[in-house]
Amino acid sequence: MALKRLTERIWYLPFEEERDRPNLGYIRGDRWSLAVDAGHSDDHVQAFYRALTDADLPLPQMTVLTHWHWDHTFGMHAVSGLCLAGERTNGHLRTFRDQIRREGPDGFLGLHESIRREYAGGRPVIVSLADMTFTGAMALDAGNCPIRLFQAEAPHTDDSTFIYAAGEKVLFLGDAMGGVFPTWEKDKALCRKLAETISALDADICLEGHWVPTTKAEAIGELLS
Repeated sequence: MALKRLTERIWYLPFEEERDRPNLGYIRGDRWSLAVDAGHSDDHVQAFYRALTDADLPLPQMTVLTHWHWDHTFGMHAVSGLCLAGERTNGHLRTFRDQIRREGPDGFLGLHESIRREYAGGRPVIVSLADMTFTGAMALDAGNCPIRLFQAEAPHTDDSTFIYAAGEKVLFLGDAMGGVFPTWEKDKALCRKLAETISALDADICLEGHWVPTTKAEAIGELLS
């Protein structure tokens, strides 16, 4: 699968439904590059890196996690460079890692067929922790490319991190707009809060974890519908 280009500095590897692989984002600065999310497994990461190499783009020096769920994080052990996550995200990963170490991977593999497809053939389930954590908000500059990381309330999980490339007017949402796994129910109050968060940003493009790019107005409309 080939990368798709969003702006002058931003690309993404499209999501895949069969193995529940989310979009993986890529932001290229003049000095270094950043990836958004670490993928479902090492195989997902390598597919991403092959696409980057095919596009003559350098591998990321940093990967930022949008939230703790396995399809966005369990490829972390195979990423290039350092991983950065919210402190709460790292806490959830630590809890899940310890549970798998105690009980084995069967419970995790039993959560959904897409997980079993991702780990078919006995691929090991490896849960890693991020190299660095933050709370609240954090500003980065990859070289004439300011990137703002911030945490805000959202209906999907309690640890959502948003990645906003202001110069490109692109907002990476992860799965924040979705409901709670596995019922997918959405708390309307949290949907309104997330809509207010998005509304306050000067973003032209919103990229969710498992959907095509949308406009800011479309994202807000979906949350308030």
